[in-house]
Amino acid sequence: MNQYDKDSGEKVYLPEEIAQILRISKRGAYNLCDHAPFRVLKFGGSVRVNKKSFDDWFEHLESED
Repeated sequence: MNQYDKDSGEKVYLPEEIAQILRISKRGAYNLCDHAPFRVLKFGGSVRVNKKSFDDWFEHLESED
């Protein structure tokens, strides 16, 4: 199981945090965000991932194993 704190006070993840959680490259995380099955906020050059949406998606993936 990946080590991340899904209960922290933050409401969004950065792509770098997504990369750490999924153990993929930073570029891979940005690519995933471009075609995301979860909510992504883009403004200017910034990308933020809705934490609840990502956590729900990730938990669903883990339950399929």
